Amino acid sequence: MDRSTSYGGTMPSADIFEHAKRMISGHAGQIGLRYVDHGDDWVDLAFDYKPELAINAETGILASGPIISLIDSACGISIMVKLGQPRPMATLDLRVDYVRAAPPGRSITARGTCYRISRNVAFVRCMAHDGDPDDPVAHALATFFFTGD
Repeated sequence: MDRSTSYGGTMPSADIFEHAKRMISGHAGQIGLRYVDHGDDWVDLAFDYKPELAINAETGILASGPIISLIDSACGISIMVKLGQPRPMATLDLRVDYVRAAPPGRSITARGTCYRISRNVAFVRCMAHDGDPDDPVAHALATFFFTGD
């Protein structure tokens, strides 16, 4: 079976998702990141609201840290999906624009979309929302540097 694609990679394999599981088992696992869906160049990850992730116990509004971890993970995994295989990389730059506060009690979903891969760098955009993609919590742009062959 030919698994090649128009962008030179291969269709995502089970290896990608096994690697992704390992990626989100540490810190990201503590906040409960989970896989939702993917396409040729994007991945959706999410986490459910937990009171311990709030910036303030009285308001219940989510802290920025879990959202940043979600966005960073979705961006990195979208690159592997587009490549069709895991590849060692590091976040070179991650700019997050918060559009509004994430309210208490709502799951947060992020879609990372890899829109360009050069020899050593991948470029990704991401949007996080709490149920309505047309009303995002945050937008992000990221670049990742490939650290190995």
